[in-house]
Amino acid sequence: MPTRILIVGGGGREHALAWKLAAEPGVNDVFVAPGSAAIGNEPRVTCLPDVDPLEPAQVVAAARAAAVELVVVGPEAPLAAGVADACTAIGIAVFGPSMAAARIETSKAFCHEVAEAAGVRMARARSFARLDPAVAFAAELAATGQGVVVKADGLAAGKGVTMCASLVEVQAALEAIFEAAGGTPDLGPDAPAVVVVEERLLGLEASVIALCDGRDALALPAARDHKRLADGDQGPNTGGMGAYSPLPDLSNEAVAAIVAGVHRPILAELARRGSPFRGALYAGLILTADGPVLLECNARFGDPETQVILPRLAVPLGPLLRAAAHRELAAASPSGTLLPVLPSAAVGIVLASAGYPDRPRRGDVIRGLDVTADVAGATGRTRGLVFQSGSQVDPDGRLRTNGGRVLTVVGLGPDLAAAREAAERLADGIDFDGVQRRHDIALRPPATSLAGAPVAAGARA
Repeated sequence: MPTRILIVGGGGREHALAWKLAAEPGVNDVFVAPGSAAIGNEPRVTCLPDVDPLEPAQVVAAARAAAVELVVVGPEAPLAAGVADACTAIGIAVFGPSMAAARIETSKAFCHEVAEAAGVRMARARSFARLDPAVAFAAELAATGQGVVVKADGLAAGKGVTMCASLVEVQAALEAIFEAAGGTPDLGPDAPAVVVVEERLLGLEASVIALCDGRDALALPAARDHKRLADGDQGPNTGGMGAYSPLPDLSNEAVAAIVAGVHRPILAELARRGSPFRGALYAGLILTADGPVLLECNARFGDPETQVILPRLAVPLGPLLRAAAHRELAAASPSGTLLPVLPSAAVGIVLASAGYPDRPRRGDVIRGLDVTADVAGATGRTRGLVFQSGSQVDPDGRLRTNGGRVLTVVGLGPDLAAAREAAERLADGIDFDGVQRRHDIALRPPATSLAGAPVAAGARA
């Protein structure tokens, strides 16, 4: 067990990581850079608000000053900035992939390329650096009648996907992405991709995240994210409005098969390219009638999936993260592919600010939480947790909104129905002006997948 750990980030995912790690036997201190007021309320947790998580030199300096034994990188942006590389370069153990390996998330075109080389099935797709060929390929896909998915190639905080039912929508989505990228110059055949155009697929989504050490992989409990803003899968895509675990439609045997057929081949291909992946490899899947198909890979823990996964984990997380960083994962957990879980369920509901996802409003007073309490355990009325991601304390000690997704409230119970009831009761007790939330998390399967396809009739989670 690492006794001193530095977590990079300050959102709900990092709050959940700090909550989990700081409570584990043998952990003396957890530092979070930059962290937040809520994260700093956890026992044995110290936040470092002056550390810029996108500046590798500052993260390294903080790790040295705190004499940590392990750095855990939460969000994708610090990975893209090379934080893991900087730590590795001076001999600090880090759970998080190098900048080169993190391209599996930072470039959707690269993900398709790696998956194809590894023999992992993804949706039919092509990447483009120019607008006109992208429109032509989209028209070819649209002719099948299933619709088209348009994805910005780079990082977009979970909101770079547009599901299009017509070529008019495709044209608008493509033009918006190319405009944001600075136009559509003819840069030649070797120009970097700006957009990926995909076919839509039919089925429910699933998130299978595995701890990886470059070769071996151990699966965390599977979860399902709800991307759309409003009930019934209406409204724009977001970074995630809620999640739940376990998935009644994805057995342990199926998860093990996904790790064998998706995670391990991708790990092998990245290693073959000289970029071994050590960190959390997130496979975003769609469960089609022909089996699971990979939609995307992320290079870190999911948010809000982490908030519902970690409370179900039946073993300490710290030793596993340290083992992955030291390429010793197989020795740390010789029992098999799936990590042990508690006989319980977890449902997480995100409370988002007014204007989210386009123009989130800041500064609204949050009612129903005592900022001086241990917010991850102070539920009082029901069995659950609260993880904060977009909040801050004003000079008068009042908790206010400070971002798009403000809180994730997590209900726990012996099954999904009980966990969902606990989450709803907890969410009902928290309020702020303009709050946005869904009321159907884990109530029924999302009506559409991230790829935009309607769920098959009769399908149930």
